[in-house]
Amino acid sequence: MNDKFILLATCKDKVGITSLIANLIAKYDANILHLDHFTEYNSNDDNEGKLYLRFEFNKVPELKPELENELHKHGIEFELFDSSVNTRIALFVSKEDHAFNEVLLRIERGEIPAEVVCIVSNHENNRRFAENLNIPFYYVPNNDEKSVVEDKILKIVAEHNTDLIVLAKYMQILTDNFVSHYKHKIINIHHSFLPSFIGANPYKQAWERGVKFVGATSHYVTSDLDEGPIIEQDVTRVNHRYNVKDLRKIGRHVESTVLAQAVEYHVLHKVIVTNNNKTVVFS
Repeated sequence: MNDKFILLATCKDKVGITSLIANLIAKYDANILHLDHFTEYNSNDDNEGKLYLRFEFNKVPELKPELENELHKHGIEFELFDSSVNTRIALFVSKEDHAFNEVLLRIERGEIPAEVVCIVSNHENNRRFAENLNIPFYYVPNNDEKSVVEDKILKIVAEHNTDLIVLAKYMQILTDNFVSHYKHKIINIHHSFLPSFIGANPYKQAWERGVKFVGATSHYVTSDLDEGPIIEQDVTRVNHRYNVKDLRKIGRHVESTVLAQAVEYHVLHKVIVTNNNKTVVFS
């Protein structure tokens, strides 16, 4: 695949924004490889739209400064990415290995263009997977005050120049201070029974209520627990023949695939977080 630039842009919707960017790209003989857009209208004012754009185009280094200057001049919020630069991921895990291994293996197979630069865990269970792939593994137990533990972890991820933190069933709540260091750069996974089945053993609670779907949600982490902008969701139908063990097995599968898909969308720069705690995902 040829190296390319990927542009994510957001601004007030008005005539000429898409052509402005396209014409500037054409000026440098860069070919637009993919273009997607979405306009969201405020329900209280149909005339006040917000435009979200995603461009993929040939990487012409001389184009970058002029494009950035033009976007700034027109008050367009944007991020410009180089496809040759892989996202550096810190993978956090506790005891369960299903979501952790799904993300890890997809990256190792080259299906997700990223690099796992370190693995952080409050348990030793998954060290062997890290060592088999020569990935630094850091065991950080919860035997200190929360602030002390998080300071240790923040130093670890900083030392590895981490771009994205993925919580692959990392069963610890991160403080607001920690989250503030990586705004919209921490992805979490949870079963979609929340808030209906909160607390211990949600699959047993679900079985007792006779659920008909098992699902999972992957989202960015914010200061509001499990209420960050949603990136990906999925469900699988179940019936009365499924016991708690069956539900848990199916739930693990859905959690794994949903988390991996969310990570892929993020590292391919297909996600824009809006101002109202939602996401636009150019799938």
